Amino acid sequence: MKTSTEIHSAANHVGEQKAVEMLAKAGFDAWDFSMFNMCKYDWGRRGDNLLENDHSLAGTNYLAFARELKHIGEENGIHCNQSHAPFPSSCKPIRDHLKRAIECTAEAGGKICVIHPCNDGTPEENGEMYLELLPFAKECGVKIATENMWNWDREKDQAAFAACMTPESFNAHLDVVNDDFFVACLDIGHAEMRGTNTNAVEMIHALGNRLQALHIHDIDGHHDNHQIPFSMNVDFDKVVKALKDIGYNGYFTLESSNFLAGYTASDDIFDGVKKLADAARKLANMFEA
Repeated sequence: MKTSTEIHSAANHVGEQKAVEMLAKAGFDAWDFSMFNMCKYDWGRRGDNLLENDHSLAGTNYLAFARELKHIGEENGIHCNQSHAPFPSSCKPIRDHLKRAIECTAEAGGKICVIHPCNDGTPEENGEMYLELLPFAKECGVKIATENMWNWDREKDQAAFAACMTPESFNAHLDVVNDDFFVACLDIGHAEMRGTNTNAVEMIHALGNRLQALHIHDIDGHHDNHQIPFSMNVDFDKVVKALKDIGYNGYFTLESSNFLAGYTASDDIFDGVKKLADAARKLANMFEA
């Protein structure tokens, strides 16, 4: 079982190039190409508002940047297994960049691009977006993965329904598109949030062989904490057993993106990345045992 993690949290400290190199030295087998810097969303204003952005992924040389990261990985014995497109997909300027995200995934060597559904979209509405993207994705040799999302009920102080949040909604999205190049990425933490009325084990069994990618992180059972596995309340023994039950053969990809956010410039960032790699390997060893 091979391990991977997103590069965004490490890149916030050392840049994408150094992050890929650091992941390899820490012991990861692969890297998840975070492309959030392709479009910097203005979460304060919402709507279709983007912030000014001079990142290479937003410019004309975006493919050269993806190619550079691929070469750095190869030089260090690590490869790109999957990617994460910018979000939210409901923002039109971001939606206009989704083909670019797929293209960068292929250029980096990734095989799956995770593209969020619109939280409030129906399976049919989200299906239109995915069906529009699929011909291009197939040309690039990249599968599209949708992901289980959540909204927030302020009154109840817990997660509220969003696209793919339940087994029924997730499978309905997959059924509408009905294509081998359209698969599931299960966010383990999202599935364990209070208010979802489900859990990761139930979701894994419901998705079966449609589940081809993971976002693994730990949570307190309430909030979307995105912390390092084995630090909070997710029962990873049960999660790993469920993955074995369905014959999961993808990567164990961490999305513990808030773990490194707690590090400062004076901290040893590599120490944090190494802890993430060790946690991912522990999960892989549990699966292989």
